[in-house]
Amino acid sequence: MNPTSTHFIRRLRERDSEAWFELWENFGPILRAQLQRWGSGRIGWETAQDLSQETLAALAQAIDKHDPSRGARFSTWLFSIARYTLGDEIDRRMAIKRGQGVRPLALDQALDAPSDGIQPDRAYEQQIFDAKIQAALRAVERQVGLEDFEIFRQRVLEGRSGLEVAEELGLSPSAVSRGLTKVRDRLREHLSAVFARYSFTPEEDAELERNGLSSNPNKEWNPTFDQALSEIYARLTSRS
Repeated sequence: MNPTSTHFIRRLRERDSEAWFELWENFGPILRAQLQRWGSGRIGWETAQDLSQETLAALAQAIDKHDPSRGARFSTWLFSIARYTLGDEIDRRMAIKRGQGVRPLALDQALDAPSDGIQPDRAYEQQIFDAKIQAALRAVERQVGLEDFEIFRQRVLEGRSGLEVAEELGLSPSAVSRGLTKVRDRLREHLSAVFARYSFTPEEDAELERNGLSSNPNKEWNPTFDQALSEIYARLTSRS
């Protein structure tokens, strides 16, 4: 695990409220959707909302026992804890129906238990990847001016031409170009930080490069960066 991930884990262990809010803001919606899907109609939206919060509470218990040497992906780690939380709720409900008590498996035991065949699928991994991109975009939007981010949104995320953006915003083409460069540079910095924070394995570290989104500021910009971002943005907006 890289030093940035280790530092973030340490913040979680120290119960840093900002770190926990950040985790919830970025991945809470994915956990809610995943829990509803696993529930197969047995749980509603409100229950999924409660369980997604319980998932992070369970993560708080597990964080002190997290062993980076196991080599689990960040996404797999979240997935395992979410499955444990849902299973615990279903076991509890079934026990109430039978009028019996239930002693759920301890979380650390559940994480070490053999898989029941349910594994993170491609759609889930895609959502986790996209959520990391969205976290970086959110951070940049908060940092740069509204005008500069609007230039970037229209020019890159929506794929409009520089002249169209200049006319729409009443700016010169050179102003559009400067704003675009500023946001791209900031975004590369934030992409690097976000993926370092939420990547527990070398495979996850390499996801940006593999998807045409190199965050290395020393690398020359190329159109695949913008194209990849626009495709991710389209997926994100289609889910909202």
